[in-house]
Amino acid sequence: MTAADTVAAPAAPSAEDPSGGAASGGPAAARRSPGGSRSRLSLWVPPLVVLGVIIAAWYFVSLVVLGRRNYLLPPPHTVIAESFLDTSILVDILDATWRTSQVALAGLGAAIVIGVIWAIAMSQARWVERSTFPYAVLLQCTPILALVPLIGFWFGYDFLARTIVCVLIALFPMVSNTLFGLQSVDQAHRELFALQGAGRGTVLAKLELPAALPAIFAGMRISAGLSVVGAIVGDFFFQRGTPGIGALLSKYVNRLEGAHLFGAIIAAALLGVVIFGLFGLIAKAAIGRWYDFA
Repeated sequence: MTAADTVAAPAAPSAEDPSGGAASGGPAAARRSPGGSRSRLSLWVPPLVVLGVIIAAWYFVSLVVLGRRNYLLPPPHTVIAESFLDTSILVDILDATWRTSQVALAGLGAAIVIGVIWAIAMSQARWVERSTFPYAVLLQCTPILALVPLIGFWFGYDFLARTIVCVLIALFPMVSNTLFGLQSVDQAHRELFALQGAGRGTVLAKLELPAALPAIFAGMRISAGLSVVGAIVGDFFFQRGTPGIGALLSKYVNRLEGAHLFGAIIAAALLGVVIFGLFGLIAKAAIGRWYDFA
């Protein structure tokens, strides 16, 4: 055997690295390294520290600064006791949260469908983008509170009107993120498809849409939180029909029930986090094998 043969011979796989080299592990191997537990710990510790600081500041303002006027900002244990440990109040909050989640998910689903189709149309025809994208920006810049009375006047004050408010608030992130993903495909890949004589539909289905999936899912996560905001805003101003979190907030404000008000706010925030996290899990399941979706 010559020296050249010795250099060219591949290294035998070991028990620690069955594939034959440490470099073959890639990002997955890095995530399985002993430092992975430390990285997860460093991921959770800072938010928990900030949460502790917020709760401490909450207690300080409620008990020290406000004193007898702490009905304006009840301490955390009072909010928990009067909102989540009181069965009658908890049932009201859960029912309102469920109704708000139905509106938010319906509006989010409509925003996803409309946004993706609109972005695909703009990516396929420049004249569509030039003629319609400015109106998407205009819709994003228009205060939604200015449109809510008009929506109620046209569509009533129940589920449909609330869903339309959600769509208007959650639509723009889907349009802009999807369009960005479709237009950011590597030019070399486009040229490769052109050399193979691929048609526009093939390029869209097999190149542009798969490459745009990370941006699409990022838009979904942003729109998920905004859809909850839209559902609460619509419910807050449409005082008719089936009440949700917004109507409950309005009732607690009118009655000066501070603890119940903060309980409803916490429930609304948790609803937004749950929907945001749900689409994060969907994104990981769909593209997590080849894209590190944070």
